[in-house]
Amino acid sequence: MNFLIVVATFFIMEGITWMVHKYIMHGFLWSLHRDHHDHSNEGHLERNDYFFAIFAVPTIALMYYGTVNNFNIYFYIAIGITLYGMSYFFVHDIFIHQRFRFLRDTQNPYLLAIRRAHKQHHKHTGKERGECFGFLWVPVKYFKMYFNKNKK
Repeated sequence: MNFLIVVATFFIMEGITWMVHKYIMHGFLWSLHRDHHDHSNEGHLERNDYFFAIFAVPTIALMYYGTVNNFNIYFYIAIGITLYGMSYFFVHDIFIHQRFRFLRDTQNPYLLAIRRAHKQHHKHTGKERGECFGFLWVPVKYFKMYFNKNKK
């Protein structure tokens, strides 16, 4: 049962991420997210990186509460959120934005579709008119680009 809680939480996080990205990061906290789109920050860290701490605090609280109460459901929810956060860091920061040079020349259609969808998202430098707010779920049209590329 605990494994199912972790897996369900991981997948539910995709919907939560979409909503937070669209309505909070591109909404009232745009001031923190803006430099991720316009690249106005010269250093390695962006104001956008504060979201890591913003999202980590409730997860740590869930993990703590779940641990001191005999590893209850909150602990396993926190594990699912943590695994999603780790996936997000790997795919978004390492793979897509190449903060570390890794998987630059992949031919994997899923990874290429994620990269293309994210490029579409960053095409808009303002907070309005955005698209592709999700993270691991990629609209089918981006898969079709790579699966149909070699067909005549």
